[in-house]
Amino acid sequence: MKCYFSRLTLGMASVALMLFSVGCGSSSSSSNPNPQPQNGTVNLLISDASTEDWATIGVKVLSISLTPQGGGSDVPLYTAPSPAPYVNLLQLDQLSEIIGNLPIQAGTYTAATITISGNPGDVILTTSADPETGFAATAGSSIPSSQIQILGTKASSGSLTVPVKVTLASPLVVASGQSNALDLEFDLSHPAFIVAHVPPSGNGTTMWAVNFNPCLRHRRIFDRTRLILRHHYGTVTAVSSDNSTLTFDKDYPVYPPTTPETEITSSQTLSVLADSTNGTLYYDLDNSANNATIQDFGSIASTIVGKYIRVAARYQSDGSLVAVRLWASSSFNKVWISPEGHVLHVNAGAVTGTLVVENELGQPVPLTITSATNFFFRTPYSAEADAKPIGQGPSFLSNLARGFKVHASVVDPLAASFTAQSVDIEIARYDGSISNSNLTSFEYTHDFHTASDDYQVTLPYINTNTPNGNDPLSGSAITGFKWWNFTFPTIVDSGSNAIQDFATATNGGVTFTCGTGASATSTQMQAAGESYATWNDPNAPNAWAAPWTVLTPTHLPEGTVAAGFTNGSPNATFTMTIACSGGTQSTAVTVDLNTASGSAPLIYQVDFTSGIFTVSPVDITTSAGQTTLTTNLVAGTPVAVYGIPQADGTIKDYVLFYFTGIAPAPASLVN
Repeated sequence: MKCYFSRLTLGMASVALMLFSVGCGSSSSSSNPNPQPQNGTVNLLISDASTEDWATIGVKVLSISLTPQGGGSDVPLYTAPSPAPYVNLLQLDQLSEIIGNLPIQAGTYTAATITISGNPGDVILTTSADPETGFAATAGSSIPSSQIQILGTKASSGSLTVPVKVTLASPLVVASGQSNALDLEFDLSHPAFIVAHVPPSGNGTTMWAVNFNPCLRHRRIFDRTRLILRHHYGTVTAVSSDNSTLTFDKDYPVYPPTTPETEITSSQTLSVLADSTNGTLYYDLDNSANNATIQDFGSIASTIVGKYIRVAARYQSDGSLVAVRLWASSSFNKVWISPEGHVLHVNAGAVTGTLVVENELGQPVPLTITSATNFFFRTPYSAEADAKPIGQGPSFLSNLARGFKVHASVVDPLAASFTAQSVDIEIARYDGSISNSNLTSFEYTHDFHTASDDYQVTLPYINTNTPNGNDPLSGSAITGFKWWNFTFPTIVDSGSNAIQDFATATNGGVTFTCGTGASATSTQMQAAGESYATWNDPNAPNAWAAPWTVLTPTHLPEGTVAAGFTNGSPNATFTMTIACSGGTQSTAVTVDLNTASGSAPLIYQVDFTSGIFTVSPVDITTSAGQTTLTTNLVAGTPVAVYGIPQADGTIKDYVLFYFTGIAPAPASLVN
C-alpha cells in the first residue's frame, strides 16, 4: 500500500520567519528635552520544513518590514545584501537560520510584509535524488526557469517581486529591556505552494506554479531556548578582550553550489559565547592537532580572526548565543563541505556502515560510519545533553531512518570519499500511515520509492510529566503527548484525554474497490501523520518517543467526480472514483466538506489555459463559493483530494483541488 502523503506530512511544516525582539536602546535622560525614539533589536531567523520530493527550494528574501499599530508607514526591518543570497528552505526542516541582529524603532507592530524576488530564475527548484513514485520530475534534476511560474508578482519585468503581508495573531511589542518573539510561517506543506500540471498536449513537459501568498501565517513562540538553529557560517571579525565572545559576519553560500564553493559575506553581524560550563568542541579543519574542547576563545584568539567558521549554537533565555561546536578554516570551501541534508539511505554494517545524505544538488553523498563516529541529537534547551553524543559507531545507525535531517562533519573535507567524524541529528522525523494506535504507542508505516528505505516503527508516547511546549492559543504549559490536525495547528489536543482521542481519530480507513467477486482488487487508505521524535524520554530510555503528532491529509489517488456537489449545512458532499485497469472506475467514496466558518476545507480551482496557471481559492463558507462548486464540481471533473479517512468509510476533506481549462495528464494532478 502506497500512501501519497509526502508533500503534506509537514504539520508544523513550515518556513518560519522568527523575529526576536530584544530591547536594547538606552533610556532617555531627563535633561534632554527632545529624547530620540528608543530602538529594540530584532534577531531575524528563517525556518521551514521538508519534503521527500525536493532537494532545493531556493528563494531570495529581499526585505521585511513591520506595520505599526494604529497605522502609519511600514518600518523597514531587513534589507538583503547585493546580490541577494538564496536560502534553501529544504535545509531548514523545523530549524531556524539567523539572518542578523537588526535594530528597529521601539513600538507595537500588528503586521509584517515579506518581499520575495519574483523574476524568472529567482526561485530554484531541484528535485530529490529519489523522489516518490509518480513524481512529475526526473530525479536529481533542476527545473528550468521557463517551467516555473511565480504567482502574485508585482512591478515590471526584471524587477518582479512578491510582497506577502501577514496580519499578526497578536501584536509584536518591541520595548527597551524586554524580549519578544514573532514567528511567521511559510507553510511548505501547503498543497497550493507548488502545483504541477502536465498538459496532455505538452509532450510530457511539466509546468510548476509557485504560490507564496496562501502559505504564510503567524505562530506564537514561547521559549526561544527550544529553537534548533541551523549551523551558522561566517567570517570572524573579533574576539572579545576577556576571550568569552567571538564575533563574525554572516556568510551565505552561492546558489547553485559551485566547486569550490564560495561565499556572499553580508553586513549582518552575530556574536557567540564559548560554553564555559560544558565546553565548546573546536575543530581546526586546517590542522587537526589543534582540535580541543575549549571553555573560552583565548587559545585560538590570535589565529581565528579572518577565518571562516561554521558553528552549531543554541539560544540562552536572554537571547545570547552559545557555541556547542565550532569549525574553522582559512578556506570557506572546507567549512562548507560538511554534508547537510535529509537522510536518503541507511546501510548498517558490523565494522563500518554507510549513511547517505542528500545534498542541495539532489545528489546522494555517502558517509562512511566508523567506530569513531559520534552521533549527537540537538537538544538546545538542555546544555549538557546538547554537548554530549547519544551514540557512537555503525551500530547506532539502526536508530536513524530516511527523512531525518542531519548535518555531518567529515574527517577530511578534501578526501575523495567522506568518513564521518560526527553527525548532528537535528530532526528525527517519522511519518507515514498510522496503525495500531493504543494507549501506550502507535505505529508508522512508510513505503518509499526505494524499498530498502521502507520502515515500520512503533513509537511510544512521551511521559505524561515531560514538558512539551505551550498551548498556541492560551499559552498554558503542556506536559505529555499532544496532537492536532494539519489545517488547525492552533487547536491542540493535550492533557489526560489526548492519547485516547488520538487512538480514536487514527483507526479509520477508506477503500476503493475495482471489480467484483474473486477478481476484485482494493486500494486502501489509512490515516497519516508526522512526528518529530525525541531521544531518551522516561518512557523510552535510549530510544525515540513521540512528543506530538500532526495528522496530515492523506492524498487519495487522483480521480474524477462521480456524483456532483450537494450542498448541506454544515456538511456538503460529493463522491469520487479512481481509475481501474481496463479503463473502468472504482466504487465511489463520499467526500465530506464542512461548510462551517473556521472548519471548512481549503478548496482551490486550478485552471491551465494558454500556458498560464491560475490557482484560485474558493471559500465554501459563503453562498458564492458554494455556487461556484455547484457549477464546477460536476461528474467527470478531475479532482485531487487530501483528507482524513473516517471509520464510516468516508473522507473528511482538508484540501481539495479541482481542475478546469486543459485537463492534466493522469497521475499528475498535484505534486
